[in-house]
Amino acid sequence: METIYLCIIIFLFVLAVFDLIVGVSNDAVNFLNSAVGAKAASFKTILFIAGIGIFIGASLSNGMMDIARHGIYQPEHFYFAEIMCILLAVMLTDVVLLDVFNSMGMPTSTTVSLVFELLGGTFALALIKVHNSDTLALGDLINTDKALSVIMAIFVSVAIAFFFGMLVQWLARVIFTFNYTKKMKYSIALFGGIAATAIIYFMLIKGLKDSSFMTSENKHWIQDNTLMLITVFFVFFTVLMQILHWMKINVFKVVVLMGTFALALAFAGNDLVNFIGVPLAGFSSFLDYTANGEGNPNGFLMTSLLGPAKTPWYFLIGAGAVMVYALCTSKKAHAVIKTSVDLSRQDEGEEAFGSTPIARTVVRISMTLANGISRIMPDGSKKWLDSRFRKDEAIIADGAAFDLVRASVNLVLAGLLIALGTSLKLPLSTTYVTFMVAMGTSLADRAWGRDSAVYRITGVLSVIGGWFITAGAAFTICFFVALVLHYGGNISIIALIGIAVFILIRSQVMYKKRKAKEQGNETLKQLMQTTDSTEALQLMRKHTREELSKVLEYAETNFELTVTSFLHENLRGLRRAMGSTKFEKQLIKQMKRSGTVAMCRLDNNTVLEKGLYYYQGNDFASELVYSISRLCEPCLEHIDNNFNPLDAIQKGEFSDVSEDITYLIQQCRKKMENNEYNDFEEEIRRANDLNGQLSLLKRKELQRIQSQSGSIRVSMVYLTMVQEAQNVVTYTINLMKVSRKFQMETEMP
Repeated sequence: METIYLCIIIFLFVLAVFDLIVGVSNDAVNFLNSAVGAKAASFKTILFIAGIGIFIGASLSNGMMDIARHGIYQPEHFYFAEIMCILLAVMLTDVVLLDVFNSMGMPTSTTVSLVFELLGGTFALALIKVHNSDTLALGDLINTDKALSVIMAIFVSVAIAFFFGMLVQWLARVIFTFNYTKKMKYSIALFGGIAATAIIYFMLIKGLKDSSFMTSENKHWIQDNTLMLITVFFVFFTVLMQILHWMKINVFKVVVLMGTFALALAFAGNDLVNFIGVPLAGFSSFLDYTANGEGNPNGFLMTSLLGPAKTPWYFLIGAGAVMVYALCTSKKAHAVIKTSVDLSRQDEGEEAFGSTPIARTVVRISMTLANGISRIMPDGSKKWLDSRFRKDEAIIADGAAFDLVRASVNLVLAGLLIALGTSLKLPLSTTYVTFMVAMGTSLADRAWGRDSAVYRITGVLSVIGGWFITAGAAFTICFFVALVLHYGGNISIIALIGIAVFILIRSQVMYKKRKAKEQGNETLKQLMQTTDSTEALQLMRKHTREELSKVLEYAETNFELTVTSFLHENLRGLRRAMGSTKFEKQLIKQMKRSGTVAMCRLDNNTVLEKGLYYYQGNDFASELVYSISRLCEPCLEHIDNNFNPLDAIQKGEFSDVSEDITYLIQQCRKKMENNEYNDFEEEIRRANDLNGQLSLLKRKELQRIQSQSGSIRVSMVYLTMVQEAQNVVTYTINLMKVSRKFQMETEMP
């Protein structure tokens, strides 16, 4: 029996390594988004500084492990076998759940996931124990206060962080303006002193409060001398920042990098329990059981877990090394950072989220309030405020999403709020606070204009919704996993471990496929960062080829799927084609928007010469998608209502010509992908022949209608199919013609 539990412990530590990698991928956004978004240094430099903070924080951390030992369940009432069941269920759920969020590029809270997984697994076993016992109640087995405090902290931290982020950034922008270099002769020393002092305070209070060297005497001394320490630090850093400013060193960059280090240190020191706390609790339980359990896992109570955690140093250093490795190598971490940075971006660009009714309502209400305030505000005050928010004067590094002023406020304010929450014993999540501060500061900076606000709000609501989904999913999944493990025994353990491994492998494969499909986004990213108009034109051409090739690939696949499904009365295929069409319409809107923003990177002469062809290409691509939509919709309705199918003559006629249309689209797609238009005249002749054949089919069908030889309903859908097929041919060729003119250096006839 001990061998089985030893295998479970080993597997828990294997999962812990995956959990560290997955968790760092998710939580990297907490301490990297400000420095990365403002380009405070090179990406490698930022990673190096954050990596040092993570390693030091992890190596010094020894506290915070107690939440996995006795924070949610009351271990004195649980047997060893039951504790192992809960802990294995938690780890299986945690790794898979966080990996799903990371694959979607959505940040979530590892603290919330851990707490609700522990709560779900404990609740499942507690129900069984209460049912089988006359003396135990749920209150004896579950620490409900901890879970309720986390839920309350969610609401409190989201609202407070967003509000203060907006307020402090508005004040900072009024003081420094977007052209901050002209306004910081002496104010920068004061700002830098306050910021650096706040960061040091944050490191002492939040980052190192549970470190192994932080004895109770040290804690009491810091607590008794807090005011004196703050005063000394403030004077020292104010003088230091003024000297650095005189030495032409950008103080904002210093503050941003200090804040990045502090947040990374605090993250590793305080959130390490989210990743290795459960395996360490299992390891401690196993050692106690092997020493005192007498071979009875179902009769040995885990009272030992009530004691404080004593984590060996090699576990901490090993965890720190894994976290640093994950930070530097994880592509998913970069995707999560991109989501947060994109939602904070100062200028317009490609929006990752769509529009929702809630977001549109929020924007309308906000505009109404803003207009009301504007009407009662004196004109002089409005002009003065507008002069402080002139975004055309913004000093933003090439490729950066926002400036260093906002990055500094993000880090300093997030650190202060987290430190405040710690001093008030509120379990604030670093993810919640840092993300919502970033959203509040971006709103105060007027980064959410009328053309982007609805998309940004949708993104914020999606991320916030994801946090609550995390809590519900963590509780529910872990609840059922714990039940399966409890009743299924060794077979269920092997089966669930296999399922978890399969999900992780499949997630990696799907993630790589999706990233390959998003390669065009990388071209657009390069285009938005370049300042060379010649390079911009080449990147614009490449981006256009990639996007329009995807449209032709969609047209080829869905035209064939629609026609084949209709001719064979395949309702599922038609529904799949209709769903794909709806999704493609959204992509077309996004493509038009991002392309229009990207055109601003080209010089005026190029825009005048090539711009018309680009916009015509987008219009023809849109018409092509809508033609397939108009083809699919009546076909779906016809089959869904079980109407009579086409007769044999109609099927034969349309089947032959549809194959030629699919071949035409395929050839056009290949030419566009290879940027090869030399023998394009052959495709034009083929398209003219197809249009002639389709016109002939229409005349034949009209003759059949006149002779009343078939169903009017069938004739109507058939004529619609022929007409939309003709549109598909026409728009495909027109798309290729304007694409050729846009791609070629010399003007084509």
